[in-house]
Amino acid sequence: MEILRAYKTELDPNNKQRSFFGRCCGASRYVYNWGLAEWECQYEAGNKPSAYSLKKQFNAQKDRICPWIRMLPYCITESAFANLGSAFQRYFKEKKDGTVTKRIAQLKKSGKWATRYAKMAKKGRSGYRADPGYPKFKKRGRQSSFQMRGYKTQSSRVWLGRSIGWVRLKEHGYIPDLVSYKENGGATYATISERAGRWYISVQVQEQIPDSVNDSTLIVGVDFGLKSLAVCSDGTVYENPRPLREAQRKLSRLNRELDRRTRSSQSWKKTKDRLARQHARISAIRKHTLHQISHDLVVNKHPATIVIEDLNVQGMQANHRLAQAISDVGFYELRRQIEYKAQWHGVEVIVADRWYASSKTCSNCSNIKEDLTLADREFICSNCGLTIDRDLNAAMNLAALGEGRNTPGLPVELECSEALL
Repeated sequence: MEILRAYKTELDPNNKQRSFFGRCCGASRYVYNWGLAEWECQYEAGNKPSAYSLKKQFNAQKDRICPWIRMLPYCITESAFANLGSAFQRYFKEKKDGTVTKRIAQLKKSGKWATRYAKMAKKGRSGYRADPGYPKFKKRGRQSSFQMRGYKTQSSRVWLGRSIGWVRLKEHGYIPDLVSYKENGGATYATISERAGRWYISVQVQEQIPDSVNDSTLIVGVDFGLKSLAVCSDGTVYENPRPLREAQRKLSRLNRELDRRTRSSQSWKKTKDRLARQHARISAIRKHTLHQISHDLVVNKHPATIVIEDLNVQGMQANHRLAQAISDVGFYELRRQIEYKAQWHGVEVIVADRWYASSKTCSNCSNIKEDLTLADREFICSNCGLTIDRDLNAAMNLAALGEGRNTPGLPVELECSEALL
């Protein structure tokens, strides 16, 4: 089986390389913003611009407007225009299939459209420029990235051309040792990005993996929740680290400190960097936990089938008492990781219906307990007397669904947040 696999790992550049990376990010941002501004001018004049025509126009006059860009690799300019063209293609596609109109309707229904449109108009971006999904100008300090080609990798370092040279990798042996990804039919570009003072490299590779022959008969039901991030039908419990809640006190203190600083001063920049590092740490803890759980479910347990829930996360976030906690978990990311890892290892994934009564149904006698609330952490069946943890009970019901046993459904009028938490 052929798959497109992404690799992303942290770089360990020296000070000279860090400085060069910053200049490359600035050049990529400058070219992208120049192309976007020129695209809008030509479009309003009745022309039909393209990324290729804009690139030719920029190359013809770059010695006049930005002669310094010749000191940087040309692939940075080339990839910036390619990204701009892809952004407009994606916007026009969503405009044509009605996705943009649907997003505007959702914003109007929630009362956020007037505020968004007013902010965009204040920036001089009214009309179609205020549409959701329309390409935006890049700002300094955000989306700091550029792309390089003609690179090669070794176990502990990566070659990024003569202008940069060899750059050390903090994680050895993760990216395959290849001279050129183009030879393997993969991407020819490597993306270099920065977050909270750390530099990363990401590449995509077309790989051939053997077709997995799964002779297992194990069926695992997985119930997602907030008290425990995931509970399996075999009794395995994965605790929720709650990285955002644990760091909330420090985040609040840093935000107050940033507010007291004079904007753009050296102290303000130091506090902002500390705040960015804290957010990056929270994200890393969450991502690491989700990868550990998905790997254990798919690879270590090696089941034949995994049954998960189809959670309405957006609807659950309407409960403002739980919105932050739900956002802190990352339910969709966990589901995404389980699905693609299961495909690699020949494991079937069944997604239960959104209204399936996994929490309110007795796993022993299939009796539905209508008065179950979020405060009830134990499921006590009034029919057979079964007393069991509510999350384990829901996971066992999901496993029974994977086995094909019939379980009564949930009334449509019941709220999803009460049924699935």
